[in-house]
Amino acid sequence: MQRTRFTLIHQEKLAPKTYRMVLSGDTSAITAPGQFVNIALEGKFLRRPISVCDWKEGELTILYKVVGQGTEQMSRMVPGVVLDILTGLGNGYDLAKSGDKPLLIGGGAGIPPMYALAKALLAQGKHPQVILGFNQASEQFFLREFKDLGVDVTVTTVDGSLGVKGFVTDAMTGEYTYIYTCGPLPMLKAIDGKALTSGQFSFEERMGCGFGACMGCTCQTKYGNKRICREGPVLEREEIIW
Repeated sequence: MQRTRFTLIHQEKLAPKTYRMVLSGDTSAITAPGQFVNIALEGKFLRRPISVCDWKEGELTILYKVVGQGTEQMSRMVPGVVLDILTGLGNGYDLAKSGDKPLLIGGGAGIPPMYALAKALLAQGKHPQVILGFNQASEQFFLREFKDLGVDVTVTTVDGSLGVKGFVTDAMTGEYTYIYTCGPLPMLKAIDGKALTSGQFSFEERMGCGFGACMGCTCQTKYGNKRICREGPVLEREEIIW
């Protein structure tokens, strides 16, 4: 974990209530796709945990959805704003277990970490497939960015307004060697019920400190209690208790 001051250099609205924020600062503590950052906001007691969408030396990209006062405050920020951010939080995904043709599944706010993961797998010579789930076409974001990577992308919408009608599980029809996923709990549970291989599931959870001190995000697994912010947010499929 590292506490760093980042400067906002770009922000744009991607979809209703969904924003991309690009910041400059020290990203050396970020070491794996699936990690998150924790952002301090003026007037707010708790930091806001946001997954890492992409990073390179000196630059961090996050995607977030406005769901409360904190993220609404973030959406009004302009270039030049300086933020106090804890980086390098969480364990991230283990790429060594992916096999040649891993399946990446993201739903809603669980989509951003799939982007960095897809890039990392491609860099290893793997052939990731991606399923992205939305409620409706108007909520879609980052499709072009995924396609520009050269990965096979399938989109699902609950109302059928874009891509496959239904949930992400309705698109789990091909062959794959491993599963990586991130999204709301009902989606993760449904994926577990249909998955044909092992995999890694990244969980969304309300957090206090974000680095394991407060124990507020502890969950029970088959191998004992784990803190989503510290030993997670990524858990192995075999250890999850639904």
